[in-house]
Amino acid sequence: MAKLWGGRFSKDTDKLVEDFHSSISFDQKLYKWDITGSKAHARMLGDVGVISKEEAQQIIDGLDEIMAEIEAGLVTFDPAAEDIHMNVEVLLTNKIGAVGKKLHTGRSRNDQVAVDVRMYLRHEIENTHHLLLELMKAVVDIADEHKETILPGYTHLQRAQPVSFAHHMLAYAEMFKRDITRLEDCRERMNVLPLGSGALAGTTFPLDREQVAQELGFDSVCLNSMDGVSDRDFILEYMAAASICAMHLSRMCEEIIIWSSQEFHFIDLDDAYSTGSSIMPQKKNPDVAELMRGKTGRVYGNLMGLLTTMKGLPLAYNKDMQEDKEPLFDTVETWQKCLLVLTPMLRTMTVRKEAMLQAAKGGFTNATDLADYLVRKGIPFRDAHAIVGKLVAECLNRGISLDEVTLEEYKAHNEMIEEDIYTLKIILDEDFLSAESTVYPVIVDPTITFNADPIYDAPVFSKYPSTNFNANTYNVVGYHGSSYGEGLAFIKINNIDKIVPIIVILFIFIIFSIII
Repeated sequence: MAKLWGGRFSKDTDKLVEDFHSSISFDQKLYKWDITGSKAHARMLGDVGVISKEEAQQIIDGLDEIMAEIEAGLVTFDPAAEDIHMNVEVLLTNKIGAVGKKLHTGRSRNDQVAVDVRMYLRHEIENTHHLLLELMKAVVDIADEHKETILPGYTHLQRAQPVSFAHHMLAYAEMFKRDITRLEDCRERMNVLPLGSGALAGTTFPLDREQVAQELGFDSVCLNSMDGVSDRDFILEYMAAASICAMHLSRMCEEIIIWSSQEFHFIDLDDAYSTGSSIMPQKKNPDVAELMRGKTGRVYGNLMGLLTTMKGLPLAYNKDMQEDKEPLFDTVETWQKCLLVLTPMLRTMTVRKEAMLQAAKGGFTNATDLADYLVRKGIPFRDAHAIVGKLVAECLNRGISLDEVTLEEYKAHNEMIEEDIYTLKIILDEDFLSAESTVYPVIVDPTITFNADPIYDAPVFSKYPSTNFNANTYNVVGYHGSSYGEGLAFIKINNIDKIVPIIVILFIFIIFSIII
């Protein structure tokens, strides 16, 4: 076919060059935005008198028909027409005749593609924004459900301090919140109309750019025509935001992969979001999370590729910039697919609270809190740090945890350690609290003198649930070696009804632990 720009040329384009030059195989994705922008341009040309209003309406009607035909799958794009812009113009001219050739008055493909990509990206930013909000909601819902779930927090992938699972997950919520604001900032800077810039130096026609901007939903118009057609920083900004968010997604997926391992087993992934092995029948692999981690490198690559393409280009437009679309389209689709998959994967995973709690109890994760306790007693932090460090070393040699150190042993390390090193948690019977017979306000005074008379106590161990250990001179709470398992302390305090008058449970569950 004859090129729309072929008047100056004396021979046809080489077939290899034509194939190499054509972008219709991928930029056809922009058809909706190209037609939308062309309709606004045609209407403005009619309003300012560059073409007649009748011609403008004829062009608009023809473009509407082409849009419907494309969406119905009735159009086959021609690589010889190079790109979406010229394909639409050829289709329009074939449909309405010579009037179709007037559509391109006062514009270039340079400003045309710039507005097409901006409208496309503006639309996809809204989609990505919605998907990020859904992911944030999932994270916040999980946090709300697990405010009381304890797991070890890590530094250097070593157990550091116990934290709530809610606190851990909300760290990602904060990251995703910033990802959303980056998208919002990107949209604000991108939403500027480049139409009217022409090839680089504007046009002699009296275009009403503000009218087109208003119709297409742009906040303003580009102030410099060369900038309007020659920069792709708005694409790079989106890609940078995508790369930062992909990094956040990858970090979360890394933890999901670790947590789902047999070594940790903090979570179980739903079968719908896991895969198996072709040879090992027992395997349940976190492939979805692994693939998401891998796609982060792909998103990074798209950003670095376009940065490299743009870094040496002189003003204004250069054909190199045709290479902006494929990495952009791929980044948009990859990012959105990751968000679409991650959200339900999080919502369907099972959190293994006990495994998390057991891990938190190991690794001396309460050591920092013990040091802080000593500081509150007036000991300088560095001295407190050294005291606790020696205690930990001794525990390691003995094969015990800080929870298993007796008060007398603590005092041997520092006489300022007292009974207040322990905390007391009282859990009242929920049936009592919700009973119609319960009179409010209910006052519970947690102040209890442990050497008062009469107090009856006994430890209970998970591996000996029926054995009475009331003769023991101590109570053990928490893990007490492989022979005994978990230990709980039950305490009966006489006349407890004086504290809670109507209480029907005479035993209050007392949990002792080193302050954490």
